[in-house]
Amino acid sequence: MIATLKAFARIVATPVHLKRTLLIAFVVGSWLNLFNHGDELLRGAMSAHLAIKLALNYLTPFIVSNFGLLAHQRR
Repeated sequence: MIATLKAFARIVATPVHLKRTLLIAFVVGSWLNLFNHGDELLRGAMSAHLAIKLALNYLTPFIVSNFGLLAHQRR
């Protein structure tokens, strides 16, 4: 199990893969933040609760794109 996790981490941390998944997370996360919280952002209604939601909108596509990468690598 530990060896598998290390192999996954090695694949995910490869510069070309990391660059791609971070770009996907940035583009999709930005869209999700604007679409779901644009009105709050324009009003300047920042709170800790909103900051967590914004961060999760970037984290989710990063995780999903890495799962896709790992699934493709395991084929």
